Amino acid sequence: MAFTGFPPAAVDFFAQLEADNTKAFWTANKATWDVAARDPMLALLDQLEDEFGPATPFRPYRDVRFSADKTPYKTHIGAVAGPTKWVGCYVQLSADGLAVGGGFHAPGAAHTGRFRAAVDAPASGGDLVTIVDGLRRKGFEVRGAAVKTAPRGFAKDHPRIDLLRMAEVMVIRELGTPAWLGTPRAATEVAKAWRACRPLTDWIVEHVGTE
Repeated sequence: MAFTGFPPAAVDFFAQLEADNTKAFWTANKATWDVAARDPMLALLDQLEDEFGPATPFRPYRDVRFSADKTPYKTHIGAVAGPTKWVGCYVQLSADGLAVGGGFHAPGAAHTGRFRAAVDAPASGGDLVTIVDGLRRKGFEVRGAAVKTAPRGFAKDHPRIDLLRMAEVMVIRELGTPAWLGTPRAATEVAKAWRACRPLTDWIVEHVGTE
């Protein structure tokens, strides 16, 4: 199926799901999720696969086992294209519209350790600062779990302390609901953002790894 854009019904669906996150609403409206959100997302990922590799769409169901929030469904649809589910380029559609980005979510302490060691090293750490600063200038916001003070073993006045405090690093750009969201141009905009994120994902693959 060719990607033709995300229809307005997808954004409307997620807005309604935010207001009524119940099994009854989901069951009654799942066909809208299938047609307006899931199918276009799969078509988008298929179109971008040749350049960015196969992507993994995330399940719509929340893991509520250890969460105080027991609402059963995610109020967005997202996917990551990369060598693993935890490193690569990201795309998301929600009631707020389209969001794109890239980076990594640390699956364990060893990955955070390798990340911080690379940030600490002058050459690789300096490269990451250049990459992140460039993405900020392009409208990306830097996100990721972080500690409040300097992690153990690092000085509080380290020149890259802001990055060292992070356990992982991701960048996200909120594109919202522009007129082209419901057209094939949406694929072009996602690809453009993913290309901008490629230096970051390449840095992560080189210095943090994929295992």
